[in-house]
Amino acid sequence: MNDIRITPVSPGLRTALQDKIDQKTKPPGSLGKLEGLALQAGMVQNTLTPSVKNPAIIVFAGDHGIAADGQVNPFPQAVTAQMVYNFLNGGAAINVFCRQHQLDLTVVDAGVNHEFAPHPQLKDRKMGMGTQNFLHMPAMSLDQCKLAMQAGAAEVKLLHEKDCNVIGFGEMGIGNTSAASLLMSHFTGIPVAECTGAGTGSNAQQLAQKRAILQQVMAKHASPPSPEQALATFGGFEIAMICGAIQQAAALKMLVVIDGFIVTAALLAAVKMQPAVKDYCIFAHCSEEKGHKAMLQYLEVAPLLQMDMRLGEGTGAALAIPLIRSAVAFLEEMASFNSAQVSNRTI
Repeated sequence: MNDIRITPVSPGLRTALQDKIDQKTKPPGSLGKLEGLALQAGMVQNTLTPSVKNPAIIVFAGDHGIAADGQVNPFPQAVTAQMVYNFLNGGAAINVFCRQHQLDLTVVDAGVNHEFAPHPQLKDRKMGMGTQNFLHMPAMSLDQCKLAMQAGAAEVKLLHEKDCNVIGFGEMGIGNTSAASLLMSHFTGIPVAECTGAGTGSNAQQLAQKRAILQQVMAKHASPPSPEQALATFGGFEIAMICGAIQQAAALKMLVVIDGFIVTAALLAAVKMQPAVKDYCIFAHCSEEKGHKAMLQYLEVAPLLQMDMRLGEGTGAALAIPLIRSAVAFLEEMASFNSAQVSNRTI
């Protein structure tokens, strides 16, 4: 990932974009967050006429060593592979929303503990049959982590070559809320117990056990010396791929739509590696998964939606992309006071 360099979004067009927004036939600020979206899209794309072209979602799937014995997750690890088949058969929520909103959907095997037969809808980027159990050792080696980030970046490049300029990311991996909680705690300094929620539906006793185990993990791996090493220690193959994919998308000056808890954990790592990446990110929603609101507050960002969702899969990102379409549409198509011959305010 050392060859990827992300430059901060240039402020050069900010004044002209804001003036164009303010000259539309509406009271200033009356389109709320859509106005901020239009401004951000224009600045990222460095144009007064931003666009949404061939928007896409990539779902990365991977298994986690900590989940193999069921100590931190009420669902068995086999559900990861079962859900990948559901994605491939078009039956998951992300499939429904992508069909509804005409979003390209890519499913990537980042490291599921299952051998899939070749399938035209499945990209094979398998790094292994799941990560190691970070209760005993780092989830992956630093080399594996870097290769995973490169694999995620490669998937983004393929879509960019197809003229995609808006991209969102999703994930599937039983146990990955545990990995995300550890990454959150490491990068924000918030105690891991406060970062840890129910995930796929832990009851009170299971949640207490999950928190206790993750506190043991944090104690064992006290201070990884770099963001990359922290990602290797606590992450998953799918999370590492998302981290690399986010950085590549930003480097290509794409709008990056950040989904929920897991994807934001990958972003935390990416921001520690390259702070300018945040300029390119649109935050789809605030997940109900414990910790996500605090993640967004740490990043000092506001989500577009509050839908009480906590599914993952990129579903929040898929729901947010139509709002980005609306933002660029009003900027391009809405009349100005001058063109519509409507009187602007005089004070």
